[in-house]
Amino acid sequence: MTIGVGVIGAGRIAQSAHLPAIAKCPHVRLVAVYDPSQELCTGVAQRHQTTPAASLEQLLADPSIEAVVVAVPDRLHLPIASAALRAGKHVLVEKPLASTVEECLELQARADEAGIVLQVGAMKRHDPGVRYAAEAVRERIGRVLSARIWYRVMSSLRSAVEATYFPPMIVDEQVRASEAAFKADRASYLLATHGAHVLDGLRFLLGEPIEVCARRASIAGDHSWHGIACLADGGLAGFEITASVHGEWSEGAEICGERGTVRLRTHFPVTLRPSDVEVFDEATSRIERPVFADSNPYRLQLDAFARSIRDGAPVEPDAADGLAVMRLLRAVGRSVDSGGAWVTT
Repeated sequence: MTIGVGVIGAGRIAQSAHLPAIAKCPHVRLVAVYDPSQELCTGVAQRHQTTPAASLEQLLADPSIEAVVVAVPDRLHLPIASAALRAGKHVLVEKPLASTVEECLELQARADEAGIVLQVGAMKRHDPGVRYAAEAVRERIGRVLSARIWYRVMSSLRSAVEATYFPPMIVDEQVRASEAAFKADRASYLLATHGAHVLDGLRFLLGEPIEVCARRASIAGDHSWHGIACLADGGLAGFEITASVHGEWSEGAEICGERGTVRLRTHFPVTLRPSDVEVFDEATSRIERPVFADSNPYRLQLDAFARSIRDGAPVEPDAADGLAVMRLLRAVGRSVDSGGAWVTT
């Protein structure tokens, strides 16, 4: 049986990632799309041969819709995800879970009270290379002494690469202009948008940090955060979030444990390529480089979402994960504001 899904928000991430993934996922079927922009709502619905909902209330009242994908700006995650949860719909909400720790706590409480699935759209957890690396860290290389995780967003190359892989975008210029105003505080926007990926990845690969310290550099509108996280077993993990670099996309991790090393290289997400992973086992002096075929992380996260709804499988990442990431983002921000002081998470 397939799960009827409604998509709330018809902007770039919905058009480029979520809707194509729904079309390829055998476990879900698209029932309706809603966006307050009539141009986006109607155009996207026509392209995907589905119903344009006249209002959010209409979409949430549809009994054939069991779950929703919330693909709206961060500031709207709390009210829209809350409305969906109240309507009894399972929710896959884009990362970050919400805009503040307090909002994340509210969403977590609503999901717990309703007893329904609330999954955060940190799709890189469903990249098979990332999952393989996480398993190797937990089970094969022992306690982590040293790790380095980085995420460098390309500048002028990005639009050309996206144009190569994205379907033609339906754009409402009024919405684009309005959203630009909300992104005027570029540093805060970039840290929330890109930092959520990095810090969720750090937790997924290495576990929950005890404390962090960080500094930020800014040159001509580009920003870079560098930090150190203290791990529970005593190791240290350096992390970098840079937006933007004037070169190619670069993302990855190097993790050194007691019995081996894991190296991870993650590609620009729109390419849908699995991460390259290399595991060195010191006991055998062998390097393992697995190959993955099924690699669309947006579709794979929908598979996981459907399993959680239908089979009661664990939700990954869940609201608690989303809350933990927001607490880490807050800790990084506080450390930067204090000149690099250590902040307990």
